[in-house]
Amino acid sequence: MILRLSTCDWIKKGESIIITGSTGAGKSFMSCALGHKACVLRYNVAYFNCMKLFSHLKFCRADGTYFKEMNKIKKQDLVILDDFGLKTFDADSRLMLLELLEDRHGSKSIIITSQISMDMWFDVIGEATIADAICDRLFHTSHKIDIQGPSMRKEKVKNSGRNLPLE
Repeated sequence: MILRLSTCDWIKKGESIIITGSTGAGKSFMSCALGHKACVLRYNVAYFNCMKLFSHLKFCRADGTYFKEMNKIKKQDLVILDDFGLKTFDADSRLMLLELLEDRHGSKSIIITSQISMDMWFDVIGEATIADAICDRLFHTSHKIDIQGPSMRKEKVKNSGRNLPLE
């Protein structure tokens, strides 16, 4: 599946990818590798930490640059949203996410990485009607990858022979 996705044909079709798994499993690495391949193929790609993006967009709304910022994001062929759902969405973030998905649905691609399994996204997003609209746009039109296994960071340290102190 990864080899097939590395062709980036899914970007031409406006499809998306959802990558789930535990901390350190390689979700961000995989999303960035796919994003890098898209850049090599001359697609416009933007990477965002999910919480930081919505915080930034709230500041943009306050200073009057929100529509300009959303238009910049809208122009990207691929948007990577990393660490989705680490914190429950507030009302503004929910609506911004829905707007982002509506602007991209069926024409532009998104990669979302999350430690939260997809069956828990309704609770993390909150407000059932909006959560349903967001999940409907994502779940039925995305390639899904669930990464199982230990933390790659932990394995890297273990294999290096270093003993790091625990605090």
